[in-house]
Amino acid sequence: MTADTFYPILMVHGMGFRDRRRLCYWGRIPGVLEENGARVCFGGQDGGGSVESNAAQLRSRLNQVLAETGAEKVNIIAHSKGGLEARYLISSMGCGGKVASLTTLSTPHNGSLTVDKLMRIPIPVVKFGCKAADLWFRLMGDKSPDTFSAINMFKTTSAEKFNIENPDDPQVYYQSFGFVMKGFTSDIAMCLPWLVVHAVEGDNDGLLAPRAVTWTNFMGVYKGGGRRGISHCDEVDLRRRRMDVSGEGDITDFYLHIVSDLKKKGF
Repeated sequence: MTADTFYPILMVHGMGFRDRRRLCYWGRIPGVLEENGARVCFGGQDGGGSVESNAAQLRSRLNQVLAETGAEKVNIIAHSKGGLEARYLISSMGCGGKVASLTTLSTPHNGSLTVDKLMRIPIPVVKFGCKAADLWFRLMGDKSPDTFSAINMFKTTSAEKFNIENPDDPQVYYQSFGFVMKGFTSDIAMCLPWLVVHAVEGDNDGLLAPRAVTWTNFMGVYKGGGRRGISHCDEVDLRRRRMDVSGEGDITDFYLHIVSDLKKKGF
């Protein structure tokens, strides 16, 4: 199995982190892809920015990647909120002609019913917490953090509006994936949010339920071959250790299969 796709891979991270070659958001995944022939680049957008401002940063990065590689397009693999930023980049910023494919992993395309309930907290309280988060993101290197706008995008009403304004571009091949933990003990870091989301929406990966992440060419929900399932953190190899994905092997094999399949499709 090889990953030498016709177009380079642009990996777009989710909320709360930044891309760095060291302490990489994507764990062992980029290295395995590169070992198998892929050209891997990173989005490098803010960790706490709004979808719109992060998409603008992605546009600059996209043009830089195309200039550096000489490629006409890229294949985007995006996790969580990064998938919304990639869709905005394609549809609202007119970059569909520069993107061959978009693969989204646990992206809240349809919004979160849990966030709908949590946003009933008095807005001043929510905004105070978001401002504190913005200070942290600035220390981490963000240019324009806007945590409140980012979280507000996760509401179902915001998702409905976003989907109307950002329809799929016919020039781009889309596919989406979902994951779930098998219980609150599956991932100690995600146990509390899993319990909250489970009370509202049932099965989830610690943050998002399958109904929230289902989009064009939905490839199914992956539960993992072991007892613990796959958490939102596991999806990007946060722990840098083997994570069994049912029918795929390690989480790095899962990504390798994705990229190998893109190659077979001519991307």
